[in-house]
This record gives sequence, structure tokens and C-alpha cells, in this order.
Amino acid sequence: LGIPVAPDSFLPYCISFSVGMQVLFLPILGAIADYSHLRKAMMRLFATIGAIATILMFFLTGSFWWLGGVLFIIANLTFGAAIVFYNAYLPDIASEDERDRVSSYGWAMGYLGGGILLALNLAFYIFSDKIGVPGDLAVRINLASAGVWWLGFSFFTWSRLRTRHSARTLPSGETYASIGFKQLRKTFSEVRHFPETMKFLLAYFLYNDGIQTVIAVSATFAAAPLLQGGLEQDQTTLTAVILMIQFMAFFGALFWGKLAGWIGAKNSVIVSLVIWSAVVVYAYGGLKGETVTTQFFILGVFIALVMGGSQAISRSLFAQMIPNGKEAEFFAFYEVSERGTSWIGPLVFGLANQLFNNLRVGILSLIFFFIAGLIILPIVNVNKAIEDAKKYDANAVS
Repeated sequence: LGIPVAPDSFLPYCISFSVGMQVLFLPILGAIADYSHLRKAMMRLFATIGAIATILMFFLTGSFWWLGGVLFIIANLTFGAAIVFYNAYLPDIASEDERDRVSSYGWAMGYLGGGILLALNLAFYIFSDKIGVPGDLAVRINLASAGVWWLGFSFFTWSRLRTRHSARTLPSGETYASIGFKQLRKTFSEVRHFPETMKFLLAYFLYNDGIQTVIAVSATFAAAPLLQGGLEQDQTTLTAVILMIQFMAFFGALFWGKLAGWIGAKNSVIVSLVIWSAVVVYAYGGLKGETVTTQFFILGVFIALVMGGSQAISRSLFAQMIPNGKEAEFFAFYEVSERGTSWIGPLVFGLANQLFNNLRVGILSLIFFFIAGLIILPIVNVNKAIEDAKKYDANAVS
């Protein structure tokens, strides 16, 4: 189109475009799923398309850089769509008292699987020259391996997962597409009838943006306190910390599932936000002295502890607040609140760094999201949210 695009801006533009598409389509897909028995089929469809798009990244070369953007948009969009149907199965496969544990276990396995693949990719790249594989080819193989990993383990899910929910009757004269667009408008108005759920979503929207920003700029978040503290860390140390966080998050998610059983899901999330706030403050002002490398690893342990747990418990908590028969529709709304606003945190991080020319200030700016979550979440009445959802069920039946 003749419009110049800075290399560093290309990926953010692709992310913004794919997220914008998700905001438009995810609630529609969720509504369609509620009116059919197609949850599993649609999850299979979108996961397959996304995995194939990822595998095709093997063919990326210097002259086909634009293809990487197209494939990334497809993969990110279809991943978000598949996750809507994946999350919607949680109320079907787990009772209310089991959802914290099941959700935590799911997140834990995700971090474990991601860590294993990351370790394999790293080892393959490091030793690629010794086995006669050029570095650029090793990178392309690693990119494609993520798609193979995604598709391969999806087959296990599809073979074991059974359709358990009852589809709602499609109104006469309507199609899945037409009812989907109508349901999109209705969803935004309907959610307002669940005030406690809305308060939770607002809190989640804020604190999850902080979490997603830490994940999105993880390498910068990890390196900034060290580099601006006068300590030059090599890539091996940074990679070791990221790998440690990935594997430790597996145990963190499991631990948070247990903690939710002891003190409740909402209180567990509140504890995690307190830890997140402490992590941000320490990353800003700490990590100094001769033991800075040790402090760096300890900070990574705390990040891993809360990263998987806070996300897992938030998902299971939300699952208790939605009416039966609207799981996919409401989880689509949940997905939009999670992914559709994920650009705000990175923008705040980038602006703070640009204005103050200090990455530590960029890190400190993220505390706003966690503190805001800590202010709103305690006033959410979870019991009333559950009662409102059940009353909706009763009214729908009558």
C-alpha cells in the first residue's frame, strides 16, 4: 500500500489487528456455540487452522516477511476462538466445588507443556551447528514445531472430550449466523443484569492487563532491573530464568488450586495481587548489590508462583458467576475482556519508558493495574453473583 512501517512496529500492528478481529467475532462464536452441539467441532476447526498457520511459518524467509504477519494474525485469531470453546467446557466437566482444582490443573499442564517445548527448542538451537543445521533453519524449525505441538496434543483432547451440554433451541427463521449477531448485542445488555459479575470483570480487566503485560514484555521485564542496575546479564542467564518461570508456574498453578480450597477463590486472587504488587515494586527499586543474580532468580520464583495461579483461579471464579446454557457466550465476553484490551498495559509500559527513559519506571507503572484490581475485587459479592446466575436459570426454566 506504500505505507512505511517501522520494523519494531510491525508485530504490534499485527497483534492489534488480530485482537480487533477477536473483539468482533469471539462473542458471536460463543453465542453460536450455545445454540448448537458444535463446541467440540468448532474448537477442532479453529485449533487446526491456527496450528497449520503456525507450521507454515517454517517457510518464512527474508523476502516473505509479510507472510509472517499474515500467518501470525490467523494463528492468534484462531487461538482466541478455540480458547472460547475450550473454556466453555469447564462448567460441563467440573462441578462448582471442583472448578478451582480443574482450572488450576489445566493451567499447570499448559505451563509444563510450554516449558518442555521451550527447553527442546532452546537445546536444538544451541546445538544446531553441531548437527549441521544452519541457525536460520533451526529458528524456522522451532517456529513450526509450536504448530506441530499444538495440533498433536489437540488430538488427545478431541479424542477424550465428550459433548455434555444441551443445546438451546434455535428460533424459527433464524440461522446460526443471524442469531449470533443478535446475541452479540444482547450479551452486552444482558451482562449488565449481573452487577457482581460486571464488577468482577472490571477488576479482572485491570489486573489481568498487568499480568498480560508482564508476559508480553517478559524478556524486557526480566532484563531491565539488571541492566539499569549496572549488571550485564548474558542471554543464557535470562533464558534460564524464563525457563525456570515456565516450569515453576506449573507448581504455582497447582498450589493456587489448593489455596483456593482453603481460603476461597476470591481471597486467593487477592493474595496473588498483593504478591504481584510486591514483585513490581521490588523489580523497580530492588535487585542491587553483590547478590543481584540470586535476587533475580528469587524474583522469578515469585512471578512463577502467581502467574499461573491468578489466571486459573480467575477463570474458575468467573465460571461460577454465569448462568447455565450461556457458558460459551459469557466466556467469549470473558475472552474479549482478557485479550481485547491487552494493548493498554504494553502501551502504558512503553510510554512510561519513553517519557522517563527508564525501564524501571515502565515496570513500576504496571502497579496501577494490580492496585486497581485490589481496590475493586474485595467488594465483589461472589455469593450474590452465584445466586443471580441461578435465579436467571430458574426464570429461564419457568
